Amino acid sequence: MAGWAAVLALLALPVLPAGPRRAAAGCAARGLCCPGRDPACLSRGGRPDGSHGPCYCDQACVRTLDCCHDYAETCPAVPCVVSQWSVWSGCAEPCRTTYRVRRRRVLREPRNGGAACPALEQRAGCVRYRGAPAAECGPALVPALITTGGFGKARRKRAAADGNERTGYCVEFQLAAIAPGCLRSQRPHTRWTLYLREGHTACVECQHPALDSTRLHCHGDGSGSKKDQLLHWQAVGNPRCRGTWRRIRQLDTCSCPSVHSFLFI
Repeated sequence: MAGWAAVLALLALPVLPAGPRRAAAGCAARGLCCPGRDPACLSRGGRPDGSHGPCYCDQACVRTLDCCHDYAETCPAVPCVVSQWSVWSGCAEPCRTTYRVRRRRVLREPRNGGAACPALEQRAGCVRYRGAPAAECGPALVPALITTGGFGKARRKRAAADGNERTGYCVEFQLAAIAPGCLRSQRPHTRWTLYLREGHTACVECQHPALDSTRLHCHGDGSGSKKDQLLHWQAVGNPRCRGTWRRIRQLDTCSCPSVHSFLFI
């Protein structure tokens, strides 16, 4: 009977509510937020998929799907921030086709998987002469810098907006030689070089700002060259695309066709 009395006494005890569950740990609890992949950046607690156990607070956990439940809130993605572009530099070397440079700097590095920093340097083709007359450098050293004529409308609009619009002209050339590099262009803004063909006529427009305000000519337009003289040209944006052509005639009224239509730079 004594045994039964003990059992009944236990049954009569009040049922107490369960104690509070141990709070989930995670990134915030340990103050973790690590760049890259860091196996030591480890905590314990819930994961976004509902499981519980070891979890990580490093940047790589987003790809490996083992982040702690509070990683996104504790370590928000911070994108890279860069400054504005600097002004363009002068041409790197005189009397030859070369390049100019502009740069920008990183103001804030990306963190926690934020967008990476964009390119910090840009280059553009240019020609610089020792003095005002281009003849000082010699005709063979002054190739024409050209790009696709698709930029012509935008250039005319900018010139009109700036009050710098001047009457330009066009020059027709017969393409004599084309370097193999023209057929290997992969960049979207230089794919026009894939359509260059030897023997075809190229129509090149001289507009502001390429139109020299003193000489009223574009550098490399072949003015003053001898009949059938081979002149050099260079495609802007693709330094391996260059060649020679012969000047045919100058047109005071431009009517370049959509194919093989270019601009002096």
